[in-house]
Amino acid sequence: MLAGLGVVAFSLTFPSTVWGLESFGPWSLVAVRSTLAALLAGVFLLAGRVPLPERRHWAGLAVVAGGVVIGFPLLTSLALQTSTTSHAAVVVGLLPLTTAAFAALRTGRRPSRTFWIAAVSGAVVVLGFTLAESGGALSAGDLYLFGALLVCAAGYTEGGRLAGLMPGWQVIGWALVLCLPLMVAASAVALSLEPVRLNTHGVIGLVWVAAGSTFFGLYVWYRGMAAIGIPKASQLQLAQPLLTLVWSVTLLGETLSPAAPVAAVAVLVCIAVTQRSKS
Repeated sequence: MLAGLGVVAFSLTFPSTVWGLESFGPWSLVAVRSTLAALLAGVFLLAGRVPLPERRHWAGLAVVAGGVVIGFPLLTSLALQTSTTSHAAVVVGLLPLTTAAFAALRTGRRPSRTFWIAAVSGAVVVLGFTLAESGGALSAGDLYLFGALLVCAAGYTEGGRLAGLMPGWQVIGWALVLCLPLMVAASAVALSLEPVRLNTHGVIGLVWVAAGSTFFGLYVWYRGMAAIGIPKASQLQLAQPLLTLVWSVTLLGETLSPAAPVAAVAVLVCIAVTQRSKS
């Protein structure tokens, strides 16, 4: 349930980013959202009088910071300047398989053959849906999105490992705080170079990607991964692009293709199989 809550929070990230881009440039949006999320995390860490992590954990926290706090938000924000939310959502639907592969390499665990068959099948559905939606060719923003897949999978894997050693909210909390000095400086530079046009959508989008996606979403996500394992938790994210498609229609007014319900059923079947398979 915790990992599922994280998926719901993440599914709103792309629509919120599109709203945020109405008021901020991509570099400004990422820098400011990370700064706000880091300040929020710092308040919680101070209020809980949480001691500093052990020195051996800082390298892993740096991977989390580089992947999910900086890399993924920046690359997807750049991609969403040219790609639609629905297109970006289905491309990032490959994240569960990428995360499972990273986890297998990092932790040495080997999920069952059934798990991999279902995971690859889900990825094939997502990729086929993507190609069908784009007329058989990948969009210009796909390079950013594929880069985002790699850095985010690395961050999820390392964060899931650390969440087994410390509370999940402390993992993302310290990763955010680690980025705070860099993000404050980046905010000052980006805001001076990119125009700011504040409106209601822009402010709501910024608040959600900072507090909802970056802090709350990653908090419950890492707790969920620590409880059920990285490979199984990652497969729940196969539902994320389908939820994002719903938000893209209801919040952004994008047109949903007839193939979306078919893809939704196929992906949900794959999720069910991966959750029942043994690691």
